Formats: sequence, C-alpha cells, structure tokens
Amino acid sequence: FFFILLCPLLTMRLFAEEQKMGTLELLLTAPVRDWEVVVGKYIASLAALAITISFTIYYVVILYWFGDPDSGPLFSAYIGLFLYGAAALAVGIMASSLSSNQITSAVVGVGILMPLSFADVVADRVTGVASRILDGLSMGSHFADFTRGVLDTGNIVYYVSMVVVFLFVAIRVLETRRWR
Repeated sequence: FFFILLCPLLTMRLFAEEQKMGTLELLLTAPVRDWEVVVGKYIASLAALAITISFTIYYVVILYWFGDPDSGPLFSAYIGLFLYGAAALAVGIMASSLSSNQITSAVVGVGILMPLSFADVVADRVTGVASRILDGLSMGSHFADFTRGVLDTGNIVYYVSMVVVFLFVAIRVLETRRWR
C-alpha cells in the first residue's frame, strides 16, 4: 500500500511542473528525443526509489544478526519490491505527462494503481474468465510469488511489460504536445 502512494508522489512533478512552468517546450525543443526525456526522468525516479528501498536493508542486517532466516524469500521479495516499484513509477510518469497540475497527476496515478494493485481481491470474489483476467492484471497477485521466494519469469515479464507500456504511453502523450 505504501508504494501506491509513494510512487505517484515521487513522479507527480516530473512533467506536470514542467508544463506548468513552461519549461516543457524548452525540453522538447532541445536536441534530445522524447523517449530519451521520459527514460531519463524514469531512471532518476527509479534511483530515488532504490535509495528509499535501500534504507530497509538495516532490518535485514538485524534479522541476520539475531537469527537465521531463509535467504531465498528475503532476496526475491526485494527483487519483487523493486519491480513493483518500477511499474508503479511508470504509471506515475504517465499520469504526470497527462496534466499540468501536480495534485491531479498524483491523484490519477493513485487512481490507476489502486485498481491494478487490488484487482486480485475482486478476482477472489468473482468466478470464471473474469476472475482469471482480473488476477492476471493484478500487481498484487504477481508480487505474492516473490514474497514466497519464487522467481517466476512470468511475473518478471509482467512488471517489465507494465513499465514498457506505461512509458510508451507517456512518450506518446509528450509527442502529441508537439502538435498542439
């Protein structure tokens, strides 16, 4: 639940503030491509997220100091947490590219991440094809395998494809700004 709020808050200013201040036109007329701008801002936000996650390594050190935990679920959970955050940041960047208001972009990002994160709860309540579709779309159900120590390539591909799709949409939104 923390990432549903953190990631849109990290990314809400990336494009919204540039649109509001009028610096987006300067950025888009610079000798860089639109995808380079989006990917550059994404990598910067991913680095900030990685630093935030790295603060929790203290607890892992304490856990190893006083106990003997199973390393598999611990390390795979960190991989899953990073991938979940990477997908959530891509959603936040896409939301930031849609609006010139920071608060609006944060609300849109949270509004997209909430259904994506909790679709597995709804999938448990319905049956049939709808249940399988909702479970397949849910970011939470793909994260559950990581917490059990399972590194499934299907889950990794899901998060990477979420990043690619939402960054692609953000690039297209920026490209449409050239024609306005």
